Amino acid sequence: MSIHPADSQIFGGLYGTDEVRELFSDRAHLQFMLDVEAALARAESKIGLMPAPVADAIGRAARLENLRLDYVAESTRRVGYPVVALVKELGRIAGDESARYIHLGATTQDIMDTALVLQLRRAFAIVRRDLIALARALADRAAQSRDTPIAGRTHLQHAVPTTFGLKCAMWASPLVNHLERLDQAAPRILVVQFGGAAGTLAALGADGPAVVEGLARELALAVPDLPWHAQRDRFAETAALLGMICGSLSKFALDISLMTQTEVGEVSEPHEEGRGGSSTMPQKRNPIASEYILGATRAVHALVPVMLGAMIADHERATGPWQSEALALPQCVALTAGALAHARLIAGGMTIDTERMRRNLDLSGGLIMAEAIATALVPRIGRAAAEAAVARACNQSIAEGVPLATILRDDHELRPHLTDAEIDRVTNPSLYVGSAGAFVDRVVTRVGALR
Repeated sequence: MSIHPADSQIFGGLYGTDEVRELFSDRAHLQFMLDVEAALARAESKIGLMPAPVADAIGRAARLENLRLDYVAESTRRVGYPVVALVKELGRIAGDESARYIHLGATTQDIMDTALVLQLRRAFAIVRRDLIALARALADRAAQSRDTPIAGRTHLQHAVPTTFGLKCAMWASPLVNHLERLDQAAPRILVVQFGGAAGTLAALGADGPAVVEGLARELALAVPDLPWHAQRDRFAETAALLGMICGSLSKFALDISLMTQTEVGEVSEPHEEGRGGSSTMPQKRNPIASEYILGATRAVHALVPVMLGAMIADHERATGPWQSEALALPQCVALTAGALAHARLIAGGMTIDTERMRRNLDLSGGLIMAEAIATALVPRIGRAAAEAAVARACNQSIAEGVPLATILRDDHELRPHLTDAEIDRVTNPSLYVGSAGAFVDRVVTRVGALR
């Protein structure tokens, strides 16, 4: 087992995705840093800080396959960062004439932070794509089950009827909110970092701001008001946003797990031979995808405080908090992507047992309709009397094991206020789902408008 299972050949498919593993691999991160160095050379050549042929040579050299990775690894262990070796390797490949221009005005953190921003831009696109796909799958389920009655549960007990369509819409709705948050956050987060030794760009003289703007153009990133090497709110916001996404995925996974219980049996995860099986119990079909969503999202929630703590940076270069970001942020992205992949699988292929939903509605012998009965009686006998009468009828139903409708028909105090037809109506769960359908329609429309 690897130190982190998201990187494991065996466990990786349970905790992450190949796509995100590749995005945050050593090779990918090194290439992003090389991309920043090449873009910096182009930006500086365009304002005359280096000859154009030199920038071209640096650009040609800035390919991962040109590096001696063993040398970079050894230097990183010794120095503490890979950028020193990266710059030396670029100089070796590009030639002596180009070597003296490489990394002009930059410092290690500029390259590493901007490379991480480029990785996050790709990660945001992945998360955005999967959020949209998940929201659409759940909206489709909501539309299909718009009017399917199901027991609403509070404190794990029957409350009043709802619809399965509304449950699906409830799962989908926050995903649209997260997409809005992601789109709103992107301009704040996808920003170039370039400040030189301590954030003044003094080595570039008066050309510092022009280099920042040029570098941002080359990388299609936004320009900050000032270098943000000691202000880590952008990366902390990223982790917090991923934590919120995971919170919504956890609610979905927990609901699915509870509805999959043998005693409930209203929904089950997509099944294939051996999926969710047990080494000793052949009958088992465990909600394995939901379990891994819950496991991954708990880990993300535990990592968000690490990113918040990294905001406490001393002076112009943090002594430790910055380094902790690498322990947390890539894991946040990988685990969120893995949880989204599991959620998409469930949403797209879940089995829905409407017959079981109906049977479960009837489990309490009509007690789930107590609010509906009291509501019907209020205009006739007043709220206090209605609630007291219905509570008395419910207690009698429970004590005698008799359906609530039977108790109502035999109740001499209530009988004058409720006809047989009215009792049939107020004890029918399908007729007491309120505005559930309208709420479903709103969410389906909102998801349908996503681009």
